[in-house]
Amino acid sequence: MRAAIVDVGSNSIKLLVADRGQTGVIGEVLSRTLEVRIGSGIGSESPSLGEEAIARGVAAVTELVTEARLLGADRLSGVATSAVRDASNGAEFIERVRSAAGIELRILSGLEEADGIGRGLTTDPALAGLSDFHVYDLGGGSLECLSFKSRRVERAVSLPLGCVRLTEMLVADPTDPLPDADAERIRAHVKEVVTRSGFPLPVPPGSGVVGTGGTLTTVRSIQAARTGTGFARSDPLIPVSCLRDVLRRIGSLPVGARCKIPGLPASRADVFPTALVTLLALADLGDIRAFRHSLRNLRWGLAAALLA
Repeated sequence: MRAAIVDVGSNSIKLLVADRGQTGVIGEVLSRTLEVRIGSGIGSESPSLGEEAIARGVAAVTELVTEARLLGADRLSGVATSAVRDASNGAEFIERVRSAAGIELRILSGLEEADGIGRGLTTDPALAGLSDFHVYDLGGGSLECLSFKSRRVERAVSLPLGCVRLTEMLVADPTDPLPDADAERIRAHVKEVVTRSGFPLPVPPGSGVVGTGGTLTTVRSIQAARTGTGFARSDPLIPVSCLRDVLRRIGSLPVGARCKIPGLPASRADVFPTALVTLLALADLGDIRAFRHSLRNLRWGLAAALLA
């Protein structure tokens, strides 16, 4: 049995093709990410998807669905998260994807998204030793926060703190170096929203902290490029001090210079400083010293459900 998941996010559209071996372990056949940024405008009071964003998104989904079918996926599922969920014309996007790609995207609620992320993380062999831990998944439109007790989700919240959303809301000019005043506004807003959500912080002593999403993947890629190691051999444990160092180096640059940094996709260069400030604000609130990075988030959880 082979499953494929297409995940339409605010900043990127991703594909995972996976199957379950004879031992029951889920294995990756193919993983692809297309950086298409359909979530532009998500920071406005009445977000909607622009025509160009819709066209890019439909083309990306069609390409990934075609690839999944060529790889023999007999179970195919597509989901959309914050950008489509919050857009006034999200239904139009869903219909155009259905017409072009022959797949019906399901719009996940914030809690459904968090639940899928939690299920995906439990498939990661590198996390098998963790019993009680917190998870933070930072996307373009939202931040999902989960606390696990005995490897079961005990608490989950989805918050409107994605890096595209906050950049549009709080950064005067994303092409300039990030001003201290803008960074402070982001920090204050993140702390206020997380505190108001009631999510339990600081992290209890002895609990692990897992981070997923494109920001930590990018940090690992940048560090791997600096040290000359491949991404697969890079350390998945990312100290908070490393995030501060990357922000210090990159936040002071205009977007053109950021685009030249090895490991940093040009499509993320404008929102990357905001994402780093968001994670650092979380670290302050939670007394977090390091994030253990995992690639197994939402897509893996949905694939596990299809292959159950």
